[in-house]
Amino acid sequence: MTLTITALSVGRVFDLQKPSLTYLRGWGETLDIPLIMFVIQGGDAPVVVDTGADFARAVTHHGIRMEQTPEEHPEAALRALGVDPADVGVVINTHLHWDHSSNNHLFPNARIVLQQREIDYASDPVPWHRRQFEHLPELTAAWRRAEDAIDPVDGDAEVAPGVSVVALPGHTPGSQGVVVEAESTRYLLAGDCIDLYENWAGDAEYEHIPSGFFTDIVAYKHSLGLIEKLGCEVVPSHDPLVVERREFR
Repeated sequence: MTLTITALSVGRVFDLQKPSLTYLRGWGETLDIPLIMFVIQGGDAPVVVDTGADFARAVTHHGIRMEQTPEEHPEAALRALGVDPADVGVVINTHLHWDHSSNNHLFPNARIVLQQREIDYASDPVPWHRRQFEHLPELTAAWRRAEDAIDPVDGDAEVAPGVSVVALPGHTPGSQGVVVEAESTRYLLAGDCIDLYENWAGDAEYEHIPSGFFTDIVAYKHSLGLIEKLGCEVVPSHDPLVVERREFR
């Protein structure tokens, strides 16, 4: 069995304040970032990691400048890769923020793998995090459209041959990464624990830089240490260089 990973752009966000991605760094700078859906092929059925935003809802409710071409709609991007959404066997959400989980319902035959802690928190977040989880009086969170398909896990677990989830709390309580034993390399799809390559590379002061958004910075530090021990090539969740490379083998 030979697994490959393809990074598909499923939309873009413009003019995001950089400190929201690099903790206390980049004041006055803005970034344009992709929303990325990863497709793992080569096993019994395709595995999708993160499903992006529902743009019709996002533009109205999240107040940021975004764009999605017809080719970037998740269904269109998958079909261009030769994947029918109905054939996807597993969907993994690295966490339940709206830009990572809003299209779970497009995969009618997939089980959706989430940490139980993430489901619990997304169902009742603190007030300052409610918008990220779409836990709002006027809005039912998009991830709930496929809630019946959720297959919760507690901690690390293999979800398909060569594909495992690993708990990486900090960005959110139930954040998880996805370890993929690909053809030539062991990869970690790190979710928003690592937004950009810059987060992992660090700077002159710190070995790694957290995202600007987190629920528990102490747990985050532990997760960064865990990633160091995994021996994986780290793949960030929002770096344009990931989309440019596209294929990870």
